[in-house]
Amino acid sequence: MQKDAYILILDAIEAGVYKPGDRLVESELAEHLGVSRTPVREALQRLETQGMLTRDGRSLIVASLDHNQLSELYAVRTELEGLAARLAARHATDEEVRVMRRMVADDRALLGGDPRALSRANKRFHRQIHLASHNRFLVQQLDLVHRAMALMATTSFAADGRDAAALDEHDSIVAAIAARDGDAAYASLRAHISNAFETRLRVDAGELKTR
Repeated sequence: MQKDAYILILDAIEAGVYKPGDRLVESELAEHLGVSRTPVREALQRLETQGMLTRDGRSLIVASLDHNQLSELYAVRTELEGLAARLAARHATDEEVRVMRRMVADDRALLGGDPRALSRANKRFHRQIHLASHNRFLVQQLDLVHRAMALMATTSFAADGRDAAALDEHDSIVAAIAARDGDAAYASLRAHISNAFETRLRVDAGELKTR
């Protein structure tokens, strides 16, 4: 069974293998992924339609987000993530809450290390909240939002001090979900995303150092 070229390329973008501005060449991708050129061509067309790729002359490159697009993305993410937390407080099973707590505890071992490793752990944590909402349509929309997050060249976890603060915020979110307090879960997650956005803006403005 041939691998899905679309998923393989998308996963590579999300993993940072292909970064914003990188040129994607059909023949090179086909060889690297071990698939034929036809599914690669179809995958590139699909990714271009979704805004993950853009044209630079005749070449396709991984898209990047300008300031306005970044603001729009965070505005949508804030609302959808907050809703997911509110629904998780209502619908999450005790097992799901324990998994989220364990994730936060385990992620503390990553503090001070590779920011991208903590970023991947952060995605897993947020994904668990999405699933705990038990709303398939919300999960689908959040998948699209998080896919677009891959178009940011850096992670806010690279900013000095952001990693520990983010995990403390994760603790607050899980505590609210465990307490079945939908309003608090909503507010905690919105504040968490707002802090991440502010950190990113300060990094882009040169106010914060990154590692």
